[in-house]
Amino acid sequence: MEHYDAIVIGTSQGGRFLPVELAEAGQRVALIERGPLGGVCVNTGCTPTKTMVASARLAYLARRGAEYGVRTGPVSVDLTAVRERKRSMVGGARENYASRLAQKGLDLIHGEARFTGPKTLEIALADGGRQISAPVIVIDAGTRARPLAIAGAADVPVLDSTSIMELDEVTEHLIVLGGGYIGLEFGQMFRRFGSEVTIIEGASRLMMMEDEDVSDEVAAILRDDGITVLTSTTPLRVEPADGGRLVLTVRTEDGERRIEGSQLLSAVGRIPNTEALAAEAAGIRLDDRGFIEVDEYLETSVPGVYAMGDVKGGPAFTHLSYDDYRILHANLIRHQKQSTRDRVVPYTVFTDPQLGRAGLTERQARAQGRDIRVAKLPMSGVIRAIETGETRGFMKAVVDSGSGQILGCAILGVEGGEIMSIIQVAMLGKLPYTAMANAIFAHPLLAEGLNSLFAMFDA
Repeated sequence: MEHYDAIVIGTSQGGRFLPVELAEAGQRVALIERGPLGGVCVNTGCTPTKTMVASARLAYLARRGAEYGVRTGPVSVDLTAVRERKRSMVGGARENYASRLAQKGLDLIHGEARFTGPKTLEIALADGGRQISAPVIVIDAGTRARPLAIAGAADVPVLDSTSIMELDEVTEHLIVLGGGYIGLEFGQMFRRFGSEVTIIEGASRLMMMEDEDVSDEVAAILRDDGITVLTSTTPLRVEPADGGRLVLTVRTEDGERRIEGSQLLSAVGRIPNTEALAAEAAGIRLDDRGFIEVDEYLETSVPGVYAMGDVKGGPAFTHLSYDDYRILHANLIRHQKQSTRDRVVPYTVFTDPQLGRAGLTERQARAQGRDIRVAKLPMSGVIRAIETGETRGFMKAVVDSGSGQILGCAILGVEGGEIMSIIQVAMLGKLPYTAMANAIFAHPLLAEGLNSLFAMFDA
């Protein structure tokens, strides 16, 4: 048995920083990774997908060139070149991270970790195994795409959010199962690459966590881009068709329907990478979906064992994983007592235009019994949006009627995530809506629209 001061399992966003800083603090640290360094964000999530989104947006703008007085000619997409650009970005990010691991006291182990007790692990290696232990263990094992569980799924190629980025040709008709942000981003991306796209969602609308008006506007934007959006539609079975194609049978409110396509993307959610950990051997509690249960300090049911990032459930965002790292860094290295209580978690859906969200939705605020006021400004009322030729979407804010405090916002518009972040900062500073209504924003920026949005509360 080899003994360390700390062990970190996985190298996703939080796991990329914490082991390095533990080693810099003088601890002997083991970092265990069974796959490529960097976790989902670097390898199959943020970095590669947003790189490909950028290529898709350029193709979209090139086709609109005539609207701006620019002659571009026919536009086509070389998906192999798009893929190679994506691979280059991922490779650079991996190399950057690998260079940070050259720390005294940091032992990088490539293998599969399995608990044999509360503070002991067995590492399966290509040439055997190792037994290691530590008083502090941090699990950052992440998640993976949920396998598609419908009849016939084993008989046809089914793409997930990783394999779809390895295609070398633009598919003729992409059928997307799932109306969450992964399905929507890939659906719009491949529509702009030149594919026919059908998005299928079992719920009554897309993005059920959003207010209905936001979901409806997102669906309208996708349909405006030429995407077929089917809600209240349940996939039943899939089967091969002639010419390497496939046929998906779905149940709609009007009965069964057959949809023929060339590729099928499953974006029906993600599951935690906890099976191989043998958490039960350590006494670590999992919830009914297999995610690790933690308290507000990110500690599991076993004292000294922590979990961070997606593997603990909740919103699966890289910036949330980074905040988990911040908390563990403060508590394990600086010996403070920081927690996850009351943190505001923003996020951005990288459709085009973007959807940026922070704080409470209107529906959540009303469900809490709050006395609220809501303002909504169409992007067609924002000068910068008009000038850039992207007026789809709207800005929406929710404020407390009594105090005037900003409770939440949804910015569906060009650079919606950036505009949302301005409001998020105002919320962190506990500014009333009047501060935004009366602020001087540079003209003609998108942020200038915030004057008009928050002034609506006094209209």
